[in-house]
Amino acid sequence: MIIKKAELETVCGVTSVMPKNTLPEFAFAGKSNVGKSSLINALMNRKALARISSQPGKTQTINFYNINNTLYYVDLPGYGYAKVSLEAKAKWGKMIERYLKKSDMLKCVFLLVDIRHEPSENDKLMYEWIVSNGYYPVIIATKLDKLKRSQVDKHVRMVRNGLGLEKNSILIPFSSETKQGREEIWELIENMAVSEAQ
Repeated sequence: MIIKKAELETVCGVTSVMPKNTLPEFAFAGKSNVGKSSLINALMNRKALARISSQPGKTQTINFYNINNTLYYVDLPGYGYAKVSLEAKAKWGKMIERYLKKSDMLKCVFLLVDIRHEPSENDKLMYEWIVSNGYYPVIIATKLDKLKRSQVDKHVRMVRNGLGLEKNSILIPFSSETKQGREEIWELIENMAVSEAQ
């Protein structure tokens, strides 16, 4: 995918009205510090359009990035150990759920998990929650460059088993350092966006 335009178009907070977009949307979910901003920047071919923070839970809004005037990347707030109150977390949860239920243009949810570790309870809950909202998430296993090549297959199996994925579920190992996996993700997005347009 050649990225000619990538810009942050809409930012939605807890009380915001969700935009009525007319282009396909591709949402990215994952726990705090799993590398969501790094992935989105890699997919936009930008260094720092999505803000990367060492402080977990920095994304507290739903951010809509317009890509080439043909589709949107939608950055959902991170879940997990962000240093925010339970009340704030509950509000984010409701906001994400509202988005998943209300968006007419959402084509796919990408769920990011850290390939180095077994999926956490939060990862499993998020996976089941996305499924219960009617979507089968594509799993992006991040931080691939932190593993030796010989370890990858074993860790992919660990993530698959940990989330209880079905055989035909898509899992793409990804590294924001080497950009491995980016072409596969682009191809998936392009195919889904094209099939939507037909």
